[in-house]
Amino acid sequence: MSKLNRRHFLVTGLAAGAASAIPAVVPAVVPAAAHADLDHETASRGLRSDPFTLGVACGDPDHEGFVLWTRLAQQPLAEDGLGGMPQRPFPVQWQIYADERARRVVRSGVTVAAPEWGHSVHVEVQGLSSDRDYWYRFRVGPYVSPLGRARTAPHPLSYGGALAMAFVSCAQYEHGHFTAYRRLAEEHPDLVLHLGDYQYEYTRDTYTIPGGNIRHHEGPETETLANYRQRHAQYKADPDLQAAHAAAPWLVVWDDHELDNNWADEVPEKPEVPQPNFRERRAAAFRAYYENMPLRRTSIPRGIDMQLYRRIRWGRTATFHMLDTRQYRDDQGCGDGYKDCPAAVDPARSITGAEQEEWLLRGFHQSRAQWDILGQQVFFGQRDNNPGPAKITSQDAWDGYAASRRRITQGWIDAGVRNPVLLTGDVHAHWAGDLKLDYDDPTGPSVGSELVTTSISTGGDGGDSDPAQHPFLQINPHLKFYNNQRGYVLTTIERDQLTADFKVVPRVQTPDAEVYTRATFVVEDRVPGVQQTYLRPLDPARRLQQITVEDTVRLETERP
Repeated sequence: MSKLNRRHFLVTGLAAGAASAIPAVVPAVVPAAAHADLDHETASRGLRSDPFTLGVACGDPDHEGFVLWTRLAQQPLAEDGLGGMPQRPFPVQWQIYADERARRVVRSGVTVAAPEWGHSVHVEVQGLSSDRDYWYRFRVGPYVSPLGRARTAPHPLSYGGALAMAFVSCAQYEHGHFTAYRRLAEEHPDLVLHLGDYQYEYTRDTYTIPGGNIRHHEGPETETLANYRQRHAQYKADPDLQAAHAAAPWLVVWDDHELDNNWADEVPEKPEVPQPNFRERRAAAFRAYYENMPLRRTSIPRGIDMQLYRRIRWGRTATFHMLDTRQYRDDQGCGDGYKDCPAAVDPARSITGAEQEEWLLRGFHQSRAQWDILGQQVFFGQRDNNPGPAKITSQDAWDGYAASRRRITQGWIDAGVRNPVLLTGDVHAHWAGDLKLDYDDPTGPSVGSELVTTSISTGGDGGDSDPAQHPFLQINPHLKFYNNQRGYVLTTIERDQLTADFKVVPRVQTPDAEVYTRATFVVEDRVPGVQQTYLRPLDPARRLQQITVEDTVRLETERP
């Protein structure tokens, strides 16, 4: 950043502070007044290099504002998780601009990056105009952060224009480059949903792909706060991920790898192995997750608990119900993997917990949105992998909690939800399908739609195949599409339809691959289910995968 731009940051910031109304800004963790004695001009002493190595982000937008985030770290990979920062608070100046060239300041202020919260910053901004773009950045002493783009939602009584929303999941740093994040940023979406597995907990060479991993995790398996802070910093330092964060506001929820593979409430992946410190590990993971995500103060963790399920309204167009299917679930009834499990149909078992389930059903009845969109982690629709009479399903997904799934499905039917759409991650492949109340009756009506995004990098390059040849689609006729390449889903949400482009990059084990649309599906207003409108022809020059049931199970469940 040039000296002229730094001076511009200071001068326009002071002018805006004097001329504009005081914004409704809440430092989420440490009140600025607690450190009012700090001299802003000298507070950067002790910083020997740029502390904005982890980029910037914004999230949880409403029609008046959003959350701004950054975290100061001079040495992101420091083993103590402190990012090479002096152990004292730093005042951080922030500015919001009406233009991409950062000339018109509309809001500004100072907040505090405190060491007890990893020098993270969460600024909740209100009082802005609805349904428009803004830009923002931060400053500490002579150091200025990159510029990020934010957007406010339409007014609750307005539809606004078409919403460009992308959703992503599963980014294993060691398995490939984050090219899909870069290509997503280039799409200039209005909103990004991250549906979990933002990071992975494993130490180096534990979770490997054929031929070996192409990058490596620093540090041990994440168990302490220092471990989780270091791992988040390693991911956040990736320039492709930083570009995606800077491109648009995000709505985030976790899945399992932010803590421990396939964890369930207070039960670790391997309960048979004594883990007396699992509650402490959970508290550390939750604290680090909050420190590194653009979340509101309502999500500040309290010990081993963190309020993550929440509702975000995008005008009258869409209501996003962001779910947490990990923190409150009953443990998998028969362990992980694909099994014929009697506990899967036990009505007493829940994947959401009773309180979240009640909150969701109440939200269905209160919603007046054109589209009710559930952003959540694991496969919702049934996926039986056995062509015979036995029902062999994934016990880690909603299949392992069939009664819970039926209550949610019946809930949106009873509430008269206009257009229920489930968005899903976790399974490292693109899928699309219709949702049923009774999956044992394939002739019964469709009552909703599910769109599943593949991974950003987990699993390595993957491969293309003929979707119609996948045995799951033959066993489960409500499933309509499958693809095992890496990428994301880009949707366009309008009043009369939702269009989903399944984007793929052909490789992630080498950088900078181009992106293309593998298939497009449409969900029409008041017509439950997905309709394919485009399928890219298979490239005869490429070696195609012949996917089997065993392949799919292995790709989804193969872990250390």
